[in-house]
Amino acid sequence: MLAVLSPGQGSQKPGFLTPWLDLADVEARLRWWSALAGVDLVHLGTRADADEIKDTARTQPLLVAAALLAAEHLPMHDVGLVAGHSVGELGAAALAGVLPAEAAVTLAGVRGREMAAACALEPTGMAAVLGGDPDEVLAALQAHGLHPANRNGAGQIVAAGAVGGLEKLAAEPPARARIIRLQVAGAFHTPYMAPAEAALAGVAAGVTVADPTRILLSNLDGAPVGHGRETVRRLVRQVTAPVRWDLCMRSLADLGVTGVVELPPAGTLAGLVKRELKGEGAPEIVTLNTPDDLPAARALIARHGGVAARPPASRFRVVVSPAAGVFRPVAELAEGAELRAGQVVGHVTGRQGPVEVTAHDSGPLTEWLAHHEDPVAPGQPLVRIGGSH
Repeated sequence: MLAVLSPGQGSQKPGFLTPWLDLADVEARLRWWSALAGVDLVHLGTRADADEIKDTARTQPLLVAAALLAAEHLPMHDVGLVAGHSVGELGAAALAGVLPAEAAVTLAGVRGREMAAACALEPTGMAAVLGGDPDEVLAALQAHGLHPANRNGAGQIVAAGAVGGLEKLAAEPPARARIIRLQVAGAFHTPYMAPAEAALAGVAAGVTVADPTRILLSNLDGAPVGHGRETVRRLVRQVTAPVRWDLCMRSLADLGVTGVVELPPAGTLAGLVKRELKGEGAPEIVTLNTPDDLPAARALIARHGGVAARPPASRFRVVVSPAAGVFRPVAELAEGAELRAGQVVGHVTGRQGPVEVTAHDSGPLTEWLAHHEDPVAPGQPLVRIGGSH
């Protein structure tokens, strides 16, 4: 199984797109996407300095565009799984076939502008908490009124919230933990971003979507998402919800991923995967930063790819399992019951805890395909909606 990962904010470097403009049609594509995103992606990727590209409104569409440009030069038909970190989820959703590339870049532009505007409403920020006992770290964050915005695994939790709370955390760090303030505009992935979530939801509601054609992991819970509209709902919700990259990496292991390609600007996610998934069975990793890295990335895909990418959900009108674990259906729901889109039909409980299973469509519950306490795998059909037996 081969996974392609799309990085998030903080991974950008000045001039990182310069070598890609030597490839045919790349500059023209960037200029077209610049019109959609409302920023000059060519300038930002080649000539802009570090201060200019850390502006949230500029960084987010730049990162999504960079990932999609590089992926166009890979044999994506052999890729079985995609995932992205934070805004990287928009790029991953496009690579999974849920969104057109143009829609992903446009939404990244809206997301970046609106999150920048939300950051300006009150002084907030973020800090990386390295080391320490995870439970003690989370308790310390709660005590200071902070939120665990990112749980990145490998001993890293990112705290976010009011500047005063971050200062108290730095003055009283948890045992064996180190606090590093991050140079960001505000408290991403927390309730402080509620205005941005609402604005993004209004735009995303009009996007035409499709079901994913390969496994797509969600930052919300690390689980595969089987349906296009549910993917968009989660992308919008992620603006205020924590990024659970730790659970995404656990799913990489659970799904038997043996090879990883990180798209440009690569390095951050590869480092997290190396620290978390080590020892026997650790995946082989290629960081794709320039066109010179393309041969190594293609060779890795040739060695580890080729797994059928399309999940069962895209072929059948069924609800599929979002995770590995034990399935427990809602007891009151019998075959023949009328379901509505978004209705909870059961839970899958595994190593990540219980995960809700929701109907992606309205219609009659025609058939239970899994039953109480059945062990299930990610993507396994659980409930048939509509049609006949």
